[in-house]
Amino acid sequence: MRSAVITLAHGRHTHLRLQQEGLAHSTLGPDQYVVVSMGDPDIGAVTVDRKPSATVLDVPLREGRLPLAAARNAGAARAVEAAAELLVFLDVDCVPGASLLAGYARAAQDGALLCGTVAYLPPPPPDGYRLDALPDMAAPHPARPAPPDGVVLRGGDPRLFWSLSFAVTARTWTRIGGFCESYTGYGAEDTDFAATAALRGVDLRWVGGAPAYHQYHPTSHPPVQHLDDILRNGALYKRRWGSWPMEGWLHDFADQGLVEYVPATDTWRRS
Repeated sequence: MRSAVITLAHGRHTHLRLQQEGLAHSTLGPDQYVVVSMGDPDIGAVTVDRKPSATVLDVPLREGRLPLAAARNAGAARAVEAAAELLVFLDVDCVPGASLLAGYARAAQDGALLCGTVAYLPPPPPDGYRLDALPDMAAPHPARPAPPDGVVLRGGDPRLFWSLSFAVTARTWTRIGGFCESYTGYGAEDTDFAATAALRGVDLRWVGGAPAYHQYHPTSHPPVQHLDDILRNGALYKRRWGSWPMEGWLHDFADQGLVEYVPATDTWRRS
């Protein structure tokens, strides 16, 4: 099965380099590595003359916001045009474990949306992360199922899907129809994708033996820097699906006095 790894990048050049290094040391290498630059003209220089060879696409920002949905669709389209049969999506922060591609390839099946485990790494040591040390640095995130190697859990809850690491066959990608490009900026486009997959009869499955390791970067909880994106994309999701996503963050924002809920219209807005 011809595979393609697709990642999106805007900054995070050090993270991208380690991801590429991880792919180079995989037990099963990808047939394609598609890196979609979102308004970052330096991405090509980051990946050039390194293995695996990268195809770099450029997708411009949309009104200053990251076009995450459109960029994933563009990367998948390029991969399919080049005859990829298995599409593996990795967040730029994620380093693939040595068995990630092989694990996804074993579990690949039309009609399945595959998610491997993701472990959140602590800050790197002074000399940076070492690939061979990553499995011992962090356990898989406890909020998601983590089956043992070789085990695939079927019938997963689509609300738990995350786009950090997932895979679909090209046929399943076409069946789902890709990501809704009305979403721009941070949040909800992956929740929408999983809801669409479920609506079209695609089963979410958790795959053991396909690990990824999320490199550390500073963040905030809740992500106040993305507040406007979350409100805008959350409202779009509400119009499409009838409920609000990311409610935990919305309630956290409300606790900080940043947003308020309007029961009469079932909406959230800035305070």
